[in-house]
Amino acid sequence: MNNPLVQLDPGLFVWTILTFLLLFAVLAKFAWKPLLKMLKDREDFIKSSLEDAETAQQELARLNSEGKEIINKARGEAQTILSQGKVAATKLKEETLNDAKEKAKAIVNDAEKQIQVEKDKAIAEIKGEVVNLSLSVAEKLIKKNLSVDDNKALIDESLSHVKKYEA
Repeated sequence: MNNPLVQLDPGLFVWTILTFLLLFAVLAKFAWKPLLKMLKDREDFIKSSLEDAETAQQELARLNSEGKEIINKARGEAQTILSQGKVAATKLKEETLNDAKEKAKAIVNDAEKQIQVEKDKAIAEIKGEVVNLSLSVAEKLIKKNLSVDDNKALIDESLSHVKKYEA
């Protein structure tokens, strides 16, 4: 136990306390305030960073909700456009079918008129042939040519018989 560091020496004790107080005063004057200021600045920076992060998170949540609203609105508009397109396509289809039906009716009517005209021509030709044939037969039967009035009466009578067959 002859270790001088373990033995109590009043002079060393006083000098150790004085050195400690002097070092404490120097540190308090030159190091303590800057250290406290740096810690305060660091604390303020961390608080502002947390507030900025919270603000950014709220802004992100707001933007996400706006994005969802915009997407939902776009989907609704797309559905509306789709339904309008379907309605327009259906309307166009119906109009095209109606036009086609009208054109078909017009073609059928024109064909019926053409058929009627051709039928009338054919009947007129047949009547003429019947008249000529009747005259030839009558002429051969009578063996003489009839007068104009007799021919006319014979033609009218033959035509009335043909009209009976026509109806």
